[in-house]
Amino acid sequence: MAVSIGVTLLLTTAVTILIYIIKRWKKNDPKHTLPPGPRPLPLLGNILQLNLGEVHHDLVKLSKKYGPVYSIQFVHIPSVILVGYETVKEALVDCGDVFNDRGDIEVLSLLFGNYGVVMSNGERWKAMRRFSLMTLRNLGMGKKSVEMRIQEEAQCLRENIMQKQDASFNPTYILGLAVSNVICSIVFGERFDYEDKKFLTLLSYNREIFKRLTSFSGQLLGMFPRLMKCLPGPHQKILTNSIKLRQFVKDMVKSHQDTIDENCPRDLIDCFLVKMEEEKNNPETEFQEQNLQGIVIDLFFAGTESTTMTLRYSFLILLKYPHVQEKIHEEIDRVVGQNRCPSAEDRARMPYTNAVVHEIQRFADIFPVGLSRAARQDTTLNGFHIPKGTIVVPILTSVLKDSNHFKDPEEFDPGHFLDENQDFKKNEAFMAFSAGKRMCIGMSLARMEIFLFLTTLLQKFTFKPTMDRNLIDIRPVPNTNGSQPHDYEMFAVPR
Repeated sequence: MAVSIGVTLLLTTAVTILIYIIKRWKKNDPKHTLPPGPRPLPLLGNILQLNLGEVHHDLVKLSKKYGPVYSIQFVHIPSVILVGYETVKEALVDCGDVFNDRGDIEVLSLLFGNYGVVMSNGERWKAMRRFSLMTLRNLGMGKKSVEMRIQEEAQCLRENIMQKQDASFNPTYILGLAVSNVICSIVFGERFDYEDKKFLTLLSYNREIFKRLTSFSGQLLGMFPRLMKCLPGPHQKILTNSIKLRQFVKDMVKSHQDTIDENCPRDLIDCFLVKMEEEKNNPETEFQEQNLQGIVIDLFFAGTESTTMTLRYSFLILLKYPHVQEKIHEEIDRVVGQNRCPSAEDRARMPYTNAVVHEIQRFADIFPVGLSRAARQDTTLNGFHIPKGTIVVPILTSVLKDSNHFKDPEEFDPGHFLDENQDFKKNEAFMAFSAGKRMCIGMSLARMEIFLFLTTLLQKFTFKPTMDRNLIDIRPVPNTNGSQPHDYEMFAVPR
Protein backbone atom coordinates (compact mmCIF):
# COMPACT_ATOMS: atom_id res chain seq x y z
CA MET A 1 0.00 0.00 0.00
CA ALA A 2 2.86 2.37 0.89
CA VAL A 3 4.48 1.72 -2.46
CA SER A 4 1.22 2.32 -4.27
CA ILE A 5 0.66 5.65 -2.48
CA GLY A 6 4.23 6.70 -3.21
CA VAL A 7 3.88 5.90 -6.91
CA THR A 8 0.56 7.76 -7.02
CA LEU A 9 2.08 10.85 -5.40
CA LEU A 10 5.04 10.71 -7.79
CA LEU A 11 2.78 10.46 -10.85
CA THR A 12 0.54 13.23 -9.56
CA THR A 13 3.54 15.50 -9.02
CA ALA A 14 4.91 14.71 -12.49
CA VAL A 15 1.56 15.43 -14.16
CA THR A 16 1.19 18.68 -12.19
CA ILE A 17 4.65 19.84 -13.29
CA LEU A 18 3.90 18.85 -16.89
CA ILE A 19 0.63 20.81 -16.88
CA TYR A 20 2.44 23.82 -15.40
CA ILE A 21 5.13 23.68 -18.09
CA ILE A 22 2.54 23.39 -20.87
CA LYS A 23 0.60 26.36 -19.48
CA ARG A 24 3.76 28.45 -19.23
CA TRP A 25 4.72 27.34 -22.74
CA LYS A 26 1.38 28.48 -24.14
CA LYS A 27 1.46 31.68 -22.11
CA ASN A 28 4.93 32.57 -23.37
CA ASP A 29 4.23 31.40 -26.90
CA PRO A 30 4.93 34.49 -29.07
CA LYS A 31 2.04 33.46 -31.32
CA HIS A 32 -0.36 34.25 -28.45
CA THR A 33 1.08 37.53 -27.12
CA LEU A 34 3.66 38.88 -29.58
CA PRO A 35 4.39 39.01 -33.33
CA PRO A 36 4.48 35.60 -35.07
CA GLY A 37 7.57 33.44 -34.94
CA PRO A 38 8.79 29.84 -34.65
CA ARG A 39 7.11 27.82 -31.89
CA PRO A 40 9.42 27.44 -28.87
CA LEU A 41 9.97 24.22 -26.97
CA PRO A 42 9.30 23.99 -23.23
CA LEU A 43 12.34 25.05 -21.18
CA LEU A 44 14.61 25.30 -24.26
CA GLY A 45 12.71 27.91 -26.26
CA ASN A 46 14.06 28.16 -29.84
CA ILE A 47 17.64 27.30 -28.94
CA LEU A 48 17.66 24.14 -31.09
CA GLN A 49 16.77 26.22 -34.16
CA LEU A 50 19.84 28.40 -33.78
CA ASN A 51 23.51 27.78 -34.49
CA LEU A 52 25.08 29.30 -31.38
CA GLY A 53 28.27 30.03 -33.30
CA GLU A 54 26.46 32.00 -36.01
CA VAL A 55 23.32 33.26 -34.25
CA HIS A 56 22.99 36.43 -36.33
CA HIS A 57 22.83 34.48 -39.61
CA ASP A 58 19.99 32.31 -38.35
CA LEU A 59 18.08 35.30 -36.98
CA VAL A 60 18.26 36.99 -40.40
CA LYS A 61 17.18 33.76 -42.15
CA LEU A 62 14.13 33.42 -39.90
CA SER A 63 13.01 36.91 -40.92
CA LYS A 64 12.60 35.69 -44.50
CA LYS A 65 9.82 33.42 -43.24
CA TYR A 66 8.29 35.50 -40.45
CA GLY A 67 9.00 39.06 -41.60
CA PRO A 68 11.18 41.93 -40.28
CA VAL A 69 9.45 41.89 -36.87
CA TYR A 70 9.03 38.43 -35.34
CA SER A 71 9.20 36.69 -31.98
CA ILE A 72 11.66 34.14 -30.73
CA GLN A 73 12.34 32.67 -27.32
CA PHE A 74 15.89 32.53 -25.96
CA VAL A 75 15.37 29.71 -23.46
CA HIS A 76 12.65 31.19 -21.20
CA ILE A 77 12.74 34.82 -22.37
CA PRO A 78 10.42 35.81 -25.26
CA SER A 79 12.06 38.47 -27.45
CA VAL A 80 11.05 40.47 -30.52
CA ILE A 81 13.65 40.43 -33.30
CA LEU A 82 14.10 43.49 -35.54
CA VAL A 83 15.58 42.95 -39.00
CA GLY A 84 16.45 45.50 -41.72
CA TYR A 85 17.13 49.23 -41.72
CA GLU A 86 13.54 50.47 -41.82
CA THR A 87 12.48 48.31 -38.87
CA VAL A 88 15.51 49.05 -36.69
CA LYS A 89 15.25 52.78 -37.44
CA GLU A 90 11.55 52.81 -36.51
CA ALA A 91 12.32 51.23 -33.14
CA LEU A 92 15.62 52.87 -32.13
CA VAL A 93 15.22 56.31 -33.71
CA ASP A 94 11.57 57.10 -34.48
CA CYS A 95 10.35 55.40 -31.27
CA GLY A 96 13.61 55.90 -29.40
CA ASP A 97 12.02 57.10 -26.16
CA VAL A 98 9.81 54.00 -26.03
CA PHE A 99 12.75 51.60 -26.47
CA ASN A 100 15.36 53.45 -24.42
CA ASP A 101 15.47 50.90 -21.60
CA ARG A 102 18.14 48.24 -21.71
CA GLY A 103 16.76 44.74 -21.91
CA ASP A 104 17.75 42.32 -19.18
CA ILE A 105 21.00 40.72 -20.37
CA GLU A 106 21.54 38.37 -17.47
CA VAL A 107 25.08 37.35 -18.39
CA LEU A 108 26.31 40.96 -18.57
CA SER A 109 24.56 41.74 -15.30
CA LEU A 110 26.33 38.70 -13.85
CA LEU A 111 29.71 39.90 -15.11
CA PHE A 112 29.50 43.65 -14.57
CA GLY A 113 26.27 44.46 -12.71
CA ASN A 114 23.60 46.97 -13.75
CA TYR A 115 25.77 49.99 -13.12
CA GLY A 116 27.46 52.58 -15.32
CA VAL A 117 25.95 53.49 -18.69
CA VAL A 118 25.62 50.38 -20.85
CA MET A 119 23.48 48.18 -18.59
CA SER A 120 21.65 50.75 -16.43
CA ASN A 121 18.12 52.09 -16.87
CA GLY A 122 15.87 54.93 -15.76
CA GLU A 123 17.30 57.80 -13.72
CA ARG A 124 20.59 55.96 -13.20
CA TRP A 125 21.13 55.67 -16.95
CA LYS A 126 20.21 59.33 -17.54
CA ALA A 127 22.55 60.56 -14.79
CA MET A 128 25.47 58.34 -15.83
CA ARG A 129 25.06 59.09 -19.54
CA ARG A 130 24.86 62.83 -18.91
CA PHE A 131 27.94 62.74 -16.66
CA SER A 132 29.93 60.57 -19.10
CA LEU A 133 29.21 62.73 -22.14
CA MET A 134 29.90 65.98 -20.30
CA THR A 135 33.11 64.69 -18.70
CA LEU A 136 34.44 63.21 -21.93
CA ARG A 137 33.83 66.54 -23.65
CA ASN A 138 35.54 68.42 -20.80
CA LEU A 139 38.49 66.05 -21.03
CA GLY A 140 38.78 66.81 -24.73
CA MET A 141 36.51 64.41 -26.62
CA GLY A 142 36.20 65.88 -30.08
CA LYS A 143 38.78 68.55 -29.23
CA LYS A 144 42.48 69.04 -29.88
CA SER A 145 43.54 67.65 -26.49
CA VAL A 146 42.22 64.12 -27.16
CA GLU A 147 43.33 64.35 -30.78
CA MET A 148 46.86 65.06 -29.57
CA ARG A 149 46.76 62.03 -27.29
CA ILE A 150 45.75 59.84 -30.21
CA GLN A 151 48.41 61.38 -32.45
CA GLU A 152 51.09 60.77 -29.81
CA GLU A 153 49.98 57.17 -29.37
CA ALA A 154 49.92 56.70 -33.15
CA GLN A 155 53.52 57.94 -33.27
CA CYS A 156 54.51 55.45 -30.56
CA LEU A 157 52.81 52.70 -32.53
CA ARG A 158 54.58 53.75 -35.72
CA GLU A 159 57.98 53.79 -34.01
CA ASN A 160 57.35 50.35 -32.54
CA ILE A 161 56.42 48.96 -35.95
CA MET A 162 59.47 50.62 -37.52
CA GLN A 163 61.63 48.49 -35.23
CA LYS A 164 60.23 45.36 -36.87
CA GLN A 165 62.38 46.24 -39.88
CA ASP A 166 62.14 43.36 -42.38
CA ALA A 167 60.37 40.92 -40.07
CA SER A 168 56.71 40.00 -40.44
CA PHE A 169 54.44 40.39 -37.42
CA ASN A 170 50.89 39.83 -36.19
CA PRO A 171 49.43 43.30 -35.48
CA THR A 172 46.79 42.16 -32.97
CA TYR A 173 48.96 42.56 -29.90
CA ILE A 174 50.48 45.95 -30.72
CA LEU A 175 47.18 47.44 -31.88
CA GLY A 176 45.50 46.45 -28.62
CA LEU A 177 48.23 48.21 -26.64
CA ALA A 178 47.95 51.44 -28.63
CA VAL A 179 44.14 51.64 -28.60
CA SER A 180 43.92 50.76 -24.93
CA ASN A 181 46.42 53.47 -24.03
CA VAL A 182 44.13 56.13 -25.46
CA ILE A 183 41.29 54.96 -23.21
CA CYS A 184 43.67 54.68 -20.24
CA SER A 185 44.89 58.26 -20.67
CA ILE A 186 41.29 59.52 -20.51
CA VAL A 187 39.99 57.24 -17.75
CA PHE A 188 43.09 56.60 -15.60
CA GLY A 189 45.05 59.75 -16.47
CA GLU A 190 48.10 57.84 -17.70
CA ARG A 191 49.38 55.76 -20.56
CA PHE A 192 51.40 52.62 -20.03
CA ASP A 193 54.62 51.42 -21.56
CA TYR A 194 54.10 48.61 -24.07
CA GLU A 195 56.16 46.32 -21.83
CA ASP A 196 54.33 47.18 -18.58
CA LYS A 197 53.28 43.84 -17.02
CA LYS A 198 50.23 45.29 -15.23
CA PHE A 199 49.04 46.82 -18.48
CA LEU A 200 49.57 43.61 -20.43
CA THR A 201 47.69 41.59 -17.81
CA LEU A 202 44.76 44.02 -17.92
CA LEU A 203 44.55 43.69 -21.70
CA SER A 204 44.68 39.91 -21.52
CA TYR A 205 41.62 39.92 -19.21
CA ASN A 206 39.74 42.16 -21.59
CA ARG A 207 40.64 40.21 -24.73
CA GLU A 208 39.80 36.86 -23.16
CA ILE A 209 36.36 38.02 -22.02
CA PHE A 210 35.50 39.50 -25.42
CA LYS A 211 36.74 36.47 -27.35
CA ARG A 212 35.00 33.87 -25.22
CA LEU A 213 31.68 35.74 -24.96
CA THR A 214 31.22 35.32 -28.72
CA SER A 215 32.19 31.62 -28.71
CA PHE A 216 29.84 28.65 -28.46
CA SER A 217 30.44 28.25 -24.73
CA GLY A 218 29.99 32.00 -24.29
CA GLN A 219 26.61 31.82 -25.99
CA LEU A 220 25.59 29.00 -23.67
CA LEU A 221 26.64 31.13 -20.72
CA GLY A 222 24.48 33.92 -22.11
CA MET A 223 21.43 31.65 -22.34
CA PHE A 224 21.92 29.65 -19.14
CA PRO A 225 24.02 31.98 -16.92
CA ARG A 226 22.99 30.52 -13.56
CA LEU A 227 23.47 26.93 -14.69
CA MET A 228 26.70 27.51 -16.63
CA LYS A 229 28.16 29.47 -13.73
CA CYS A 230 28.18 26.21 -11.75
CA LEU A 231 29.55 24.00 -14.54
CA PRO A 232 33.22 23.58 -15.56
CA GLY A 233 34.37 24.61 -19.03
CA PRO A 234 36.13 27.32 -21.03
CA HIS A 235 33.39 29.83 -20.15
CA GLN A 236 34.71 29.91 -16.59
CA LYS A 237 37.55 32.10 -17.91
CA ILE A 238 34.95 34.77 -18.65
CA LEU A 239 33.80 34.75 -15.03
CA THR A 240 37.25 34.71 -13.44
CA ASN A 241 38.63 37.41 -15.76
CA SER A 242 35.64 39.68 -15.14
CA ILE A 243 36.37 39.45 -11.40
CA LYS A 244 40.02 40.33 -12.03
CA LEU A 245 39.04 43.22 -14.29
CA ARG A 246 36.71 44.63 -11.63
CA GLN A 247 39.46 44.29 -9.01
CA PHE A 248 41.89 46.19 -11.23
CA VAL A 249 39.37 49.02 -11.56
CA LYS A 250 38.78 49.02 -7.78
CA ASP A 251 42.52 49.33 -7.19
CA MET A 252 42.76 52.24 -9.63
CA VAL A 253 39.85 54.01 -7.93
CA LYS A 254 41.51 53.51 -4.51
CA SER A 255 44.77 54.92 -5.85
CA HIS A 256 42.93 57.99 -7.15
CA GLN A 257 41.13 58.48 -3.83
CA ASP A 258 44.51 58.58 -2.08
CA THR A 259 46.06 61.12 -4.45
CA ILE A 260 43.21 63.29 -5.74
CA ASP A 261 43.38 67.08 -5.87
CA GLU A 262 39.74 68.15 -6.08
CA ASN A 263 40.73 71.51 -7.56
CA CYS A 264 42.56 69.85 -10.43
CA PRO A 265 40.94 66.56 -11.56
CA ARG A 266 43.28 64.55 -13.76
CA ASP A 267 40.86 62.22 -15.52
CA LEU A 268 37.39 60.70 -15.56
CA ILE A 269 37.88 58.89 -12.24
CA ASP A 270 38.86 62.12 -10.49
CA CYS A 271 35.88 63.95 -12.01
CA PHE A 272 33.54 61.25 -10.69
CA LEU A 273 35.12 61.31 -7.23
CA VAL A 274 34.64 65.09 -7.08
CA LYS A 275 30.98 64.59 -7.99
CA MET A 276 30.65 61.92 -5.29
CA GLU A 277 31.94 64.35 -2.70
CA GLU A 278 29.55 67.07 -3.87
CA GLU A 279 26.56 64.73 -3.53
CA LYS A 280 27.59 62.78 -0.44
CA ASN A 281 24.61 64.12 1.53
CA ASN A 282 22.09 63.23 -1.17
CA PRO A 283 20.61 59.81 -0.24
CA GLU A 284 19.23 59.33 -3.77
CA THR A 285 22.42 60.18 -5.65
CA GLU A 286 23.67 57.82 -8.34
CA PHE A 287 27.24 59.04 -7.82
CA GLN A 288 28.42 55.99 -5.95
CA GLU A 289 31.53 53.88 -6.40
CA GLN A 290 29.68 51.01 -8.08
CA ASN A 291 28.55 53.34 -10.86
CA LEU A 292 32.09 54.70 -11.19
CA GLN A 293 33.43 51.17 -11.64
CA GLY A 294 30.64 50.50 -14.13
CA ILE A 295 31.49 53.54 -16.29
CA VAL A 296 35.20 52.71 -16.29
CA ILE A 297 34.53 49.09 -17.34
CA ASP A 298 32.03 50.26 -19.99
CA LEU A 299 34.57 52.57 -21.60
CA PHE A 300 37.55 50.29 -21.26
CA PHE A 301 35.90 46.98 -22.19
CA ALA A 302 33.84 48.25 -25.12
CA GLY A 303 36.24 50.92 -26.35
CA THR A 304 39.39 48.81 -26.47
CA GLU A 305 38.29 45.61 -28.17
CA SER A 306 35.87 47.07 -30.73
CA THR A 307 38.36 49.63 -32.05
CA THR A 308 41.24 47.13 -32.00
CA MET A 309 39.12 44.61 -33.92
CA THR A 310 38.20 47.25 -36.51
CA LEU A 311 41.86 48.14 -37.07
CA ARG A 312 42.75 44.45 -37.41
CA TYR A 313 40.12 44.17 -40.13
CA SER A 314 41.46 47.36 -41.72
CA PHE A 315 44.96 45.99 -42.17
CA LEU A 316 43.70 42.62 -43.42
CA ILE A 317 41.46 44.26 -46.04
CA LEU A 318 44.29 46.54 -47.21
CA LEU A 319 46.53 43.47 -47.60
CA LYS A 320 43.81 41.87 -49.72
CA TYR A 321 43.21 44.94 -51.90
CA PRO A 322 46.48 46.81 -52.64
CA HIS A 323 44.69 49.20 -55.04
CA VAL A 324 42.67 50.53 -52.09
CA GLN A 325 45.89 51.07 -50.15
CA GLU A 326 47.44 52.87 -53.13
CA LYS A 327 44.52 55.30 -53.38
CA ILE A 328 44.79 56.09 -49.66
CA HIS A 329 48.53 56.69 -50.11
CA GLU A 330 47.81 59.11 -52.94
CA GLU A 331 45.25 61.00 -50.86
CA ILE A 332 47.59 61.19 -47.84
CA ASP A 333 50.44 62.50 -50.00
CA ARG A 334 48.20 65.11 -51.60
CA VAL A 335 46.41 66.37 -48.48
CA VAL A 336 48.83 65.71 -45.61
CA GLY A 337 52.22 65.17 -47.19
CA GLN A 338 55.14 63.61 -45.34
CA ASN A 339 56.17 66.46 -43.05
CA ARG A 340 53.33 66.62 -40.53
CA CYS A 341 51.04 64.26 -38.68
CA PRO A 342 47.57 63.57 -40.05
CA SER A 343 44.85 65.42 -38.13
CA ALA A 344 41.12 64.93 -37.63
CA GLU A 345 40.47 67.98 -39.82
CA ASP A 346 42.07 66.16 -42.76
CA ARG A 347 39.20 63.69 -42.87
CA ALA A 348 36.87 66.22 -44.53
CA ARG A 349 39.43 66.66 -47.33
CA MET A 350 40.05 62.94 -47.77
CA PRO A 351 36.75 61.54 -49.10
CA TYR A 352 38.19 58.25 -50.34
CA THR A 353 39.95 57.44 -47.07
CA ASN A 354 36.82 58.42 -45.15
CA ALA A 355 34.75 56.13 -47.37
CA VAL A 356 37.21 53.25 -46.83
CA VAL A 357 37.03 53.65 -43.04
CA HIS A 358 33.22 53.60 -43.11
CA GLU A 359 33.17 50.60 -45.42
CA ILE A 360 35.61 48.71 -43.19
CA GLN A 361 33.30 49.27 -40.22
CA ARG A 362 30.26 48.23 -42.24
CA PHE A 363 31.92 45.14 -43.67
CA ALA A 364 33.66 44.10 -40.44
CA ASP A 365 30.30 44.04 -38.67
CA ILE A 366 31.89 43.88 -35.21
CA PHE A 367 28.60 43.65 -33.30
CA PRO A 368 26.15 41.85 -35.63
CA VAL A 369 23.52 41.61 -32.88
CA GLY A 370 22.91 44.83 -30.99
CA LEU A 371 22.41 44.90 -27.24
CA SER A 372 18.77 44.33 -26.38
CA ARG A 373 16.27 47.05 -25.51
CA ALA A 374 13.01 46.84 -23.56
CA ALA A 375 9.71 48.58 -24.23
CA ARG A 376 8.99 51.19 -21.55
CA GLN A 377 5.27 51.12 -22.34
CA ASP A 378 2.73 49.32 -24.49
CA THR A 379 3.35 50.30 -28.10
CA THR A 380 2.92 49.29 -31.73
CA LEU A 381 5.81 48.41 -34.02
CA ASN A 382 5.38 47.63 -37.71
CA GLY A 383 1.70 47.01 -37.01
CA PHE A 384 2.30 44.58 -34.12
CA HIS A 385 1.39 45.15 -30.49
CA ILE A 386 4.45 45.21 -28.23
CA PRO A 387 3.56 44.99 -24.51
CA LYS A 388 5.46 46.98 -21.89
CA GLY A 389 8.64 45.21 -20.76
CA THR A 390 9.04 43.19 -23.96
CA ILE A 391 12.67 42.52 -24.91
CA VAL A 392 13.54 43.88 -28.37
CA VAL A 393 16.74 42.82 -30.17
CA PRO A 394 18.02 44.88 -33.15
CA ILE A 395 20.00 42.78 -35.65
CA LEU A 396 22.58 45.37 -36.73
CA THR A 397 24.14 43.11 -39.37
CA SER A 398 20.81 43.20 -41.24
CA VAL A 399 21.12 47.01 -41.36
CA LEU A 400 24.78 47.11 -42.39
CA LYS A 401 24.09 44.43 -45.02
CA ASP A 402 20.68 45.76 -46.15
CA SER A 403 20.57 45.36 -49.95
CA ASN A 404 18.12 48.26 -50.21
CA HIS A 405 20.84 50.61 -49.01
CA PHE A 406 24.07 48.94 -50.13
CA LYS A 407 24.40 47.75 -53.73
CA ASP A 408 26.57 44.71 -52.99
CA PRO A 409 26.24 44.27 -49.22
CA GLU A 410 28.38 41.13 -49.00
CA GLU A 411 31.27 42.70 -50.91
CA PHE A 412 33.85 45.18 -49.68
CA ASP A 413 33.34 48.33 -51.75
CA PRO A 414 34.26 51.89 -50.66
CA GLY A 415 31.85 53.04 -53.40
CA HIS A 416 29.04 52.42 -50.90
CA PHE A 417 30.07 55.76 -49.37
CA LEU A 418 31.06 57.72 -52.51
CA ASP A 419 28.81 59.65 -54.90
CA GLU A 420 29.20 60.01 -58.66
CA ASN A 421 31.78 62.78 -58.15
CA GLN A 422 33.80 60.59 -55.77
CA ASP A 423 32.89 62.82 -52.84
CA PHE A 424 32.05 61.22 -49.51
CA LYS A 425 28.37 60.23 -49.26
CA LYS A 426 26.64 59.52 -45.97
CA ASN A 427 24.48 56.42 -45.83
CA GLU A 428 21.61 56.42 -43.33
CA ALA A 429 21.91 52.65 -42.91
CA PHE A 430 25.41 53.00 -41.42
CA MET A 431 24.67 51.90 -37.84
CA ALA A 432 28.00 50.45 -36.80
CA PHE A 433 27.58 52.19 -33.42
CA SER A 434 23.87 51.33 -33.12
CA ALA A 435 21.40 54.26 -33.16
CA GLY A 436 19.31 56.53 -30.98
CA LYS A 437 20.17 57.76 -27.49
CA ARG A 438 21.54 54.34 -26.56
CA MET A 439 24.16 54.41 -29.28
CA CYS A 440 27.82 54.09 -28.26
CA ILE A 441 28.92 57.10 -26.15
CA GLY A 442 32.48 56.65 -27.40
CA MET A 443 31.55 56.88 -31.09
CA SER A 444 33.41 60.12 -31.82
CA LEU A 445 36.52 58.84 -30.03
CA ALA A 446 36.47 55.54 -31.94
CA ARG A 447 36.04 57.29 -35.30
CA MET A 448 38.94 59.61 -34.59
CA GLU A 449 41.16 56.75 -33.42
CA ILE A 450 40.53 54.58 -36.47
CA PHE A 451 41.16 57.44 -38.90
CA LEU A 452 44.30 58.77 -37.20
CA PHE A 453 45.90 55.38 -36.50
CA LEU A 454 45.30 54.24 -40.06
CA THR A 455 46.51 57.40 -41.81
CA THR A 456 49.52 57.86 -39.50
CA LEU A 457 50.75 54.36 -40.32
CA LEU A 458 49.97 54.49 -44.04
CA GLN A 459 51.75 57.83 -44.27
CA LYS A 460 55.03 56.01 -43.64
CA PHE A 461 54.36 52.36 -44.51
CA THR A 462 53.07 50.09 -47.24
CA PHE A 463 51.41 46.99 -45.83
CA LYS A 464 52.34 43.78 -47.61
CA PRO A 465 51.08 40.21 -47.01
CA THR A 466 53.13 37.14 -46.19
CA MET A 467 51.01 34.99 -48.52
CA ASP A 468 49.31 35.11 -51.91
CA ARG A 469 46.66 37.85 -51.78
CA ASN A 470 44.18 35.56 -53.50
CA LEU A 471 44.32 33.26 -50.48
CA ILE A 472 43.60 36.00 -47.94
CA ASP A 473 40.15 35.45 -46.43
CA ILE A 474 38.52 38.65 -45.17
CA ARG A 475 35.37 36.88 -43.98
CA PRO A 476 35.10 36.43 -40.20
CA VAL A 477 36.36 33.28 -38.52
CA PRO A 478 33.47 30.75 -38.56
CA ASN A 479 31.53 30.20 -35.35
CA THR A 480 32.67 33.45 -33.76
CA ASN A 481 29.37 35.26 -34.30
CA GLY A 482 30.88 37.47 -36.99
CA SER A 483 33.22 39.44 -34.77
CA GLN A 484 36.75 38.19 -35.37
CA PRO A 485 39.00 38.34 -38.43
CA HIS A 486 41.37 35.51 -39.21
CA ASP A 487 44.82 35.78 -37.63
CA TYR A 488 47.49 36.93 -40.05
CA GLU A 489 50.99 38.29 -40.31
CA MET A 490 52.14 41.22 -42.41
CA PHE A 491 55.10 43.32 -43.42
CA ALA A 492 55.18 47.08 -42.88
CA VAL A 493 57.57 48.34 -45.57
CA PRO A 494 58.80 51.94 -45.11
CA ARG A 495 57.73 54.21 -47.95
